[in-house]
Amino acid sequence: MDTNKNTSDFFNETQSLLVIKEMIKVSKNKLKRDGILFIVWGWLFFYKSIMGYVERKFLLTSQIQKLINYLEFVLLIACVAFTIYYLLKQRKKIQTYIGISLRYVWVSLFVCMVLVNLVQFNVLHSINFELQHPVFMVLMAFAVTVTGGILRYRLIIIGGVIFGALALTASYLKIQEQLLIESVAWITAFIIPGHILYANREK
Repeated sequence: MDTNKNTSDFFNETQSLLVIKEMIKVSKNKLKRDGILFIVWGWLFFYKSIMGYVERKFLLTSQIQKLINYLEFVLLIACVAFTIYYLLKQRKKIQTYIGISLRYVWVSLFVCMVLVNLVQFNVLHSINFELQHPVFMVLMAFAVTVTGGILRYRLIIIGGVIFGALALTASYLKIQEQLLIESVAWITAFIIPGHILYANREK
């Protein structure tokens, strides 16, 4: 009787592991397709960061300043529209527990960023951008690393670790240099992994 019970427990555990592995595999394949979102948002925030650096580093004419702001607005609208279209298109496809969990990770990230600004304003009665940027980078590094850890995807984990290291580096610098460091972080944690993932989506 005990032998049958042990055998049943063994098979249940084995089946559970197989299900988990299959879920991770499905989520990894979906992540490769979702690499396009890493690319889209990575380039948007890279543009925002590098232009923020350029605006502070160089004396720009009002026309160029308006052009930079206009392009940023257009890119933001394009990214939001594409993301909504992409998510609606993918909604009918297979949804996994891991995929839903990752969605909560990224929604929580956005909420935490808002809360950080609220807490900072309540304590300091102003927004210290030299503090805000490194803190936001740390939160982003956490979300990226958790995503890579859940999916057992080394490329994403490495990107998250680099993002975190650059966040620490940025904390020693002024806002101008922080934006330059942040632009490098978007390249290493979003743009490069995104292109690699999307290029391997059929494999």
